[in-house]
Amino acid sequence: MKVLLINSVCGIGSTGRICTDLAQKFEAAGDEVKIAYGRKGTVPEQFQKYAVRIGTDWDCKMHAIQTRLFDTHGFGSKHATKKFLQWAEEYKPDLLWLHNIHGYYINVEMLFDWIKKHPEMQVKWTLHDCWAFTGHCSHFTAVKCAQWKSHCSYCSQLRRYPACYAMSSVRRNFARKRAAFTGVPNLTLITPSKWLADLVKQSFLKEYPVEVHYNTIDTTIFKPTPSDFRERYGLQDKIIVLGVANVWEDRKGLFDFYKLAEMLDDHYAIVLVGLSEKQIEDLPKNIKGIQRTNSPKELVAIYTAADVFVNPSVEETFGMTPVEAQACGAPSIVYEGTACAEVAEQNGNKAVPQDVNALYEAITGEKFMRWGKKHSKKRGCTIVAIPRTNSPQELAEIYTAADIFANPTYEDNYPTVNLEAQACGTKVVTYDTGGCRETLISSLLGQTAFQWEIIDL
Repeated sequence: MKVLLINSVCGIGSTGRICTDLAQKFEAAGDEVKIAYGRKGTVPEQFQKYAVRIGTDWDCKMHAIQTRLFDTHGFGSKHATKKFLQWAEEYKPDLLWLHNIHGYYINVEMLFDWIKKHPEMQVKWTLHDCWAFTGHCSHFTAVKCAQWKSHCSYCSQLRRYPACYAMSSVRRNFARKRAAFTGVPNLTLITPSKWLADLVKQSFLKEYPVEVHYNTIDTTIFKPTPSDFRERYGLQDKIIVLGVANVWEDRKGLFDFYKLAEMLDDHYAIVLVGLSEKQIEDLPKNIKGIQRTNSPKELVAIYTAADVFVNPSVEETFGMTPVEAQACGAPSIVYEGTACAEVAEQNGNKAVPQDVNALYEAITGEKFMRWGKKHSKKRGCTIVAIPRTNSPQELAEIYTAADIFANPTYEDNYPTVNLEAQACGTKVVTYDTGGCRETLISSLLGQTAFQWEIIDL
């Protein structure tokens, strides 16, 4: 089978890594795979065999300029798209899998016109945001807009991505998208959360079947990995509160971190990854800023060093960073009202109201203070023997107090103790014997194990 994936980037960023993960799985199954991408960015060497560039840097710049002037995001790049579709016609994919088709690199009308001419081709489209069914924006929950359900006539976020500073084409964009994106044979929509799926079912895309596929990560990479990060940044005795984003702005919670910095005492240090040079210069003194990195190895080191990961974003359709952090051993706190809460609740972490005070209470609460102690002071290992108890309440208190639950059983059909520990927010390490694997309930980390792999204890 020939597979063609289309995304703004290849092998970098969250969607880029999702695409290369898919490509590797298809390749392992014996399929031929290509990833067509359009945005500037270095494709990691190991993924260059998949990469097919759509257009050039110049094409992207011209598409962006047209968007700034005329609000035509998604409707530029005609020459680049025509040339790419000629290549695609020769490649003849059996499966076309779309991801982010916005980003100033492809003409969506031309793309979908070509798709409709190939009804024999299976088509999947993973929506990573809401851009597909609006007249302009990629997210709208923060401004509480509901126009997208029937029309878009005015956008209060015109100067946000994809920014326009002159002539609005919101109404026309909505009509053009609806005409292009509907009536496609053999199309299945995929969303990374039930939250986004519910929105899709209220939009003009409701004619299509929608499947919820939680994004996964490579747990051979994202796992607890000690490093000298704390020593390099002078944070040996600090409780690290970590935030990570590709682009930091108000909707990502940047200014909530500013407020947190005023509330937390000197025992804490806030570390933010993904900031621009200008943002780093403007940071409060008790926030450590680090520029964006496309190195999973570097990210893993930072995640592992953190005591708690915080994602105060008010607009997320999934939230990869909390999952990555959890896989590296950092418990996560997210805001309610986004898909992040859905992910957190399934993975034993915490969602709080969209309020800085709620964040502060969660960070300084007993559960996360326990995690902070692992770095704030050195501790030895002590064995404490407790008599058997028939009190569920007492047992729950013990589970909750633990950092890790270890179950080195050699024979067990289905150990409920593993489920009990996870329900109390405690990570589990167990042998791969009997039904142990089936009791490790998280599916968000790309494997059956709950944050920690099944290992030889």
